[in-house]
Amino acid sequence: MSERPYVTLSCAMSIDGCLDSTAPQRLAMSNASDLDRVDEVRSQNDAIMVGASTVRRDNPRLLVRDPDRRARRVAEGKPWSPAKITVTSTGDLPPDAHFFTTGESPRIVYCPDGLVESLRDVLGDRATVVGVGEQVTMAAVLDDLASAQGIRSLMVEGGGTVLTQFLEEDLADELHLVIAPFFVGEPRAPRAFGAGSFPWTASRRARLAGSAQIGDVVLLRYALSDRVGMLDGERSLPEAGWRPVPYRMP
Repeated sequence: MSERPYVTLSCAMSIDGCLDSTAPQRLAMSNASDLDRVDEVRSQNDAIMVGASTVRRDNPRLLVRDPDRRARRVAEGKPWSPAKITVTSTGDLPPDAHFFTTGESPRIVYCPDGLVESLRDVLGDRATVVGVGEQVTMAAVLDDLASAQGIRSLMVEGGGTVLTQFLEEDLADELHLVIAPFFVGEPRAPRAFGAGSFPWTASRRARLAGSAQIGDVVLLRYALSDRVGMLDGERSLPEAGWRPVPYRMP
C-alpha cells in the first residue's frame, strides 16, 4: 500500500473555539494577510478537503487565488489548483455548489458503498464518487487518495466533524490553528473540535512547531507526527515571528 498523504489540518476559530456563529452569513475569523497565507499553503498541496456540511453551509470554491501561485503550479506540471475532496455519510450534496462547478481540477466524493450509485446519478460527471465501505473513515479515504488518486499531500480545511475525525484517528501530521481576537459566545455555534478520544493529552502533549502574529490573529503550528514540516521549503510561512521545522516529503 502507498504511504498515506501528508495531512495538514487548517482551522481558524474564535477565542472560545467556534468556527462560526449561528447567523446565516459567514463570520470571518481570519484577515486578508492570513487568507493569503492559506492560499499559499493550498498551492503547496495536491488536494484540499472539506466535509459535506461545509460544502452546504459555506459553499467554498477551494481554489488557489493568486495568479503567480497558479502559474507556479502549472510550471511544475500540476493543475493550477489542487484537487477537491469531500466526504459524506448521507449523500446530501448540492450538485450546483461551487465545489462542483468551479475550477478544472479533479473533484472526488467519498461516501458509504450504499450511496455510490445514487450520488453518481445526482452528480454526473461533476465528480468522481468513491465508496469506502459501510461507513466513511478518514483512514480509508487516505488509503484511496494515496493508492488510487496519486495524492501525496492533503490540506483539510474543516469543518469541525472532519477535523475531529482526523485527530481521533491520529492521521494528521500538523495543525495550523488561527485564533481570532474575539468571542462568539453562542452555545449552538459550530465548534472547531468536538468531543472525542484524542492521542494528545496532558501526558502526551502536541509539540508547538511554530507561531506567528499575522495582523490581529495568531497562528499556531502544532507538530502531530514525526513527519512534521512544510511540504516545499518555507514558502508558505510568514516572514515575522515564525519558527519553522524543515521537512521534505519522502
